[in-house]
Amino acid sequence: MTQPESACPGLHVAPERPGHVAIRWMRETRRSVRARVVAHTCDHCSPLAYELCASGGLLFVRRTDRTANTPEVRETERLPDARARRMWLDLLLGRAR
Repeated sequence: MTQPESACPGLHVAPERPGHVAIRWMRETRRSVRARVVAHTCDHCSPLAYELCASGGLLFVRRTDRTANTPEVRETERLPDARARRMWLDLLLGRAR
């Protein structure tokens, strides 16, 4: 049984806001051998989870959708720190999807 969102200590994505910006989600590139997860959303309360990842001096967001039998992983383009963190914040606040 999953805990109600209010009892979960994890980070959750806010509902989409009207006029939100569309994020360009691409297939997982496996461009990097390793990626470090800098921040992540709760993956217990929702089948859709996001991770802010760092690799090669750049950041990107990874989205894992577990609604189907096989998880689908998508990623954003690699971006400089400031742009990626702004996109991450917009995603969390519902201003981007």
